[in-house]
Amino acid sequence: MRIFVTGSSGYIGSAVAADLARAGHEVLGLVRSAERGAAGARREVRPIIGAMQEPQAWLDAARECQVLIHCAAEYSAHAPHLDSGTVSALIEAASGGRPRLIVYTSGCWVYGNTGAAAADEASPLNPFAVVAWRPEHEDHVLRADRGPLRTIVLRPGCVYGGRGGLTANWFSSAAQQGAGRVIGDGRARWTMVHVADLARAYRLAVESGVRREIFNVSDRSRFTVLECAEAASRAAGAGGRVHTVPLEEATKQMGGFAEALAADQHIDASKATRLLGWQPRHGGFVDGVDRYYLAWKASAG
Repeated sequence: MRIFVTGSSGYIGSAVAADLARAGHEVLGLVRSAERGAAGARREVRPIIGAMQEPQAWLDAARECQVLIHCAAEYSAHAPHLDSGTVSALIEAASGGRPRLIVYTSGCWVYGNTGAAAADEASPLNPFAVVAWRPEHEDHVLRADRGPLRTIVLRPGCVYGGRGGLTANWFSSAAQQGAGRVIGDGRARWTMVHVADLARAYRLAVESGVRREIFNVSDRSRFTVLECAEAASRAAGAGGRVHTVPLEEATKQMGGFAEALAADQHIDASKATRLLGWQPRHGGFVDGVDRYYLAWKASAG
């Protein structure tokens, strides 16, 4: 299939685009610059130069594709407006009566704190403030599902592996400041997923026939944030030392983002197993922390 991926030079998007290309699909990746496009081209992803802010630059390319995957993310006050505009543009590109699929990237932060009780796709949402707008965008995508247009929403957990996502902060703080940095007391548990496992979930969703479905994507690990940060600290040569930052103090520095970093979540991803045949192949961040550190260090260098 011919597949269009927004954010194809980003952490998640690059992994998704590369996995799809390796599986034999023709992948067109939206990137901001020719330099970023060259990195994708080395993974056999055809670069489309443009930005979410200017859909006219990439709509024609998107219209050529049977599958449109939205992985791009803007971490600013403009995020809700920009994401909404991109979703609308993708739905417009997918119109016209030909069979198409739109896959939208949300995230498990829309559940808020779940504590020890596992949340699945039918659980009520209580999103953290920084992603309070996401459920509306999910609904926009799902409502567009009709006739030849199918839509799917994926909700990844916190992603690790490769150059790292949020987990990169544990390595960087340990390597540069001598202690892994965590928000809160570290007793919370993140719901997590390796970037390669996540990319495979996208491919399985693309190659499936399901429609108008939401899928959580997370592994089965239940390590605490403190256990993860200690493991990262040891891997980075900081002897397992961890610095905890009270949530109130972190909020003054980071705003509402700190609340999400103190998340305590247990997310059930068994629906992806049942309907997509997806299984995580990585046991969890702590189990492979030494190689995750080497990957982060190589990427950071």
